[in-house]
Amino acid sequence: MADEDKRGIQGKLFHAETDREPGDRNWQGYGFDINPPVFLIAGGLIVLFIVLSLVFPDQAGAVYQDTRVAVSDYFDWLFILAANTFIIFMIYLAISKYGSIRLGGVDGEKEFSDISWVAMLFSAGMGIGLMFFGVAEPVFHLFDPHLGAEAGTEGAGEVALAVSLFHWGFHPWAIYALVALGLAFFSFNRGLPLTFRSVFYPVLGDRIYGWPGHVIDIFTVFATLFGLVTSLGLGALQINAGLTFVGDEVGAFPAVPDSIWVAVAIIGVVTGLAIISVYLGLDKGIRRLSNLNLTLMILLLTSVFVLGPTLFILGALPQAIGGYLGNFFELSFFGNTFDSHYFQGSEFYGPGGEGEGNFLVDWTVFYWAWWISWSPFVGMFIARISKGRSIREFVGGVLLIPVIFSFAWFAAMGGTALNFELSEATEGVISGPVFEVGEEVAMFAMFELMPGTVILSLLAIVLVTTFFVTSSDSGSLVLEHLSTGGKHETPPAGRVFWAASEGLVAATLLIAGGDAAVEALQAAAIASGLPFTFILLFMMYAVLVGLRREYRTLQSDEFAELIDDLEEDDEIVVTSQTGDLVTHVRTRDGTVVDVGDD
Repeated sequence: MADEDKRGIQGKLFHAETDREPGDRNWQGYGFDINPPVFLIAGGLIVLFIVLSLVFPDQAGAVYQDTRVAVSDYFDWLFILAANTFIIFMIYLAISKYGSIRLGGVDGEKEFSDISWVAMLFSAGMGIGLMFFGVAEPVFHLFDPHLGAEAGTEGAGEVALAVSLFHWGFHPWAIYALVALGLAFFSFNRGLPLTFRSVFYPVLGDRIYGWPGHVIDIFTVFATLFGLVTSLGLGALQINAGLTFVGDEVGAFPAVPDSIWVAVAIIGVVTGLAIISVYLGLDKGIRRLSNLNLTLMILLLTSVFVLGPTLFILGALPQAIGGYLGNFFELSFFGNTFDSHYFQGSEFYGPGGEGEGNFLVDWTVFYWAWWISWSPFVGMFIARISKGRSIREFVGGVLLIPVIFSFAWFAAMGGTALNFELSEATEGVISGPVFEVGEEVAMFAMFELMPGTVILSLLAIVLVTTFFVTSSDSGSLVLEHLSTGGKHETPPAGRVFWAASEGLVAATLLIAGGDAAVEALQAAAIASGLPFTFILLFMMYAVLVGLRREYRTLQSDEFAELIDDLEEDDEIVVTSQTGDLVTHVRTRDGTVVDVGDD
């Protein structure tokens, strides 16, 4: 924490009373700067996982499958209730008296303009997942529909988009908002390290710097790693499918075989690029690739909107949102107990079908666990860019801005695919390859029906590749942050280690999973998301305790006397909300308000 931050009002009255600093007992050597318990235990267990999975691939694949089903069967209720609780909690904070509290405290200033913040939230909401499922999921739900719709009908099309929006809408972003808020509050408002151990400070005190904190960060490392490799594995499969499609179906160049080993080779190549990028650092590597991602994704979205059924997309968007909101509570609390009438129009999930009772395993529980395991990565990024914003502004932005983009993405991509599937002339052209090969071919099968097939396909391949690199880069930075006790400036060796680990684990899951590679990736997300769910449930309690203390201090006599003294200085500007609650104190020239050491 910078010295000037400690001089300010927040440092004097609100920061935790501790003399510990992030990474103050790290080991340094051979280009590494590490917190030994977290780095060595987490790294050792990951190496052990890779070795055992590669030595016993058949047994490992069976374990992945069994884990995926068992966790979903026994704990689906937990994921469902937890995800809904997170939404309720974040809405409560936004509309409650705590909504006026500022991340960074009363003298915290915004590091980024509103436009830049909105743009970065858009960037946070994009990724390999949208590319992989943007076409595939609506097509799946069209023929295996929820809510009792009849497969392959227009009614199933509306349900397909509504369910897709449900999985990519408010629930995941409530999870991300909770994690980001917890990390930002305890870092910026309490002056603690920007790691998950800090959230437990109200209960553990300085013990967060000891073994209790180490255990928390080890769990966080595993959740982050396996959430990341799920995306990286899906990305490799989609790149492989795209290269095969463009070469075989379009004939743009010699076909690339569609196999697990090709996907593993792709992981190797792209991980190498990620290592180079992460070595170059945040500004030269990740920032430039992130800007490229945003440009390419908007270009692809606009191209599909213009070249596809534009009027159908414009009509599908509000109708899909209406279907989502109209069935919000039914979808949110669906627990698979009374499920026969929900899937009476689906041969797969319906009574007697091969997938009867497996909808939550295949979709909702997988998604909720994936979002939870992905939340340290996205949450830490959002926390880092949100200093100086009120909780009400923060929650409103995080819950709305990325969700709006996801809605537009599914309306364009999914809506175009559904339009083709509902037409007699093109029925089955997309769904056929999807059900025969897998979700990874969905987008490319759709592009074959559109003008500019080769250009769109190559653009999608490039975009998935750059997303792969930036996800690995950003994830490596987060894992490095966690394994160094919260230090911001560290040598690149640690980031290189984590980037290589992500690639190795993703490749390991594909090899051990074999033909069921996607299910193996899902198992990794679900298994890592389960224990982390309990950490997020505790985080709600910790955030509430912290906000209550902050609010009491803002209303205390000591704080009021300090503000009275400062207001006598013409250079100090004090902003108050209704009820005289002070929400912002700043100097006219933008420097930190110095309240002295006494």
